[in-house]
Amino acid sequence: MSLLGLGRAARDVGGAVAEVSEVFTVNRTKAEMGAQARYQAALAQAGAEFEQAPLGWFDRFVNGLNRLPRPIMALSTVGLFGYAMADPAGFSIRMQGLAYVPEPLWWLLGAVVSFYFGARELNYFRGYRANIPAPRTPVRPEVQRQAEQNSALAAWREAAG
Repeated sequence: MSLLGLGRAARDVGGAVAEVSEVFTVNRTKAEMGAQARYQAALAQAGAEFEQAPLGWFDRFVNGLNRLPRPIMALSTVGLFGYAMADPAGFSIRMQGLAYVPEPLWWLLGAVVSFYFGARELNYFRGYRANIPAPRTPVRPEVQRQAEQNSALAAWREAAG
């Protein structure tokens, strides 16, 4: 074909037909490349939003204080059982004293404790970052071997490149 000068003309006509056909139908390759670029941009933006500044000594100190209430509450509950066994009379007097605490104060204590633990849980949930590997396009070995063995495809690549 190239001897008659039709190779270049045929290629030009084919390119024109492809451009005209893209007016009526979407070029799937370009659409997928655009979708991939948008996906990568969204991932980069999300990653930038979740970057954190390094913590200073005060931040580490406050984080340490925030970790204390839960173990203190658990250990003090176990300690109450030990106190009840060691001094039943003293334990009984203190439990009777708790009976005189007004009910609205119990509601307030419940609200403070539940908001504290709820806020801690929300803080951990916000800071959660999943280790999701970057998506890769799988290449099946048999397809790769077929592409390497296809002489017409190799000749087309040489002519195009």
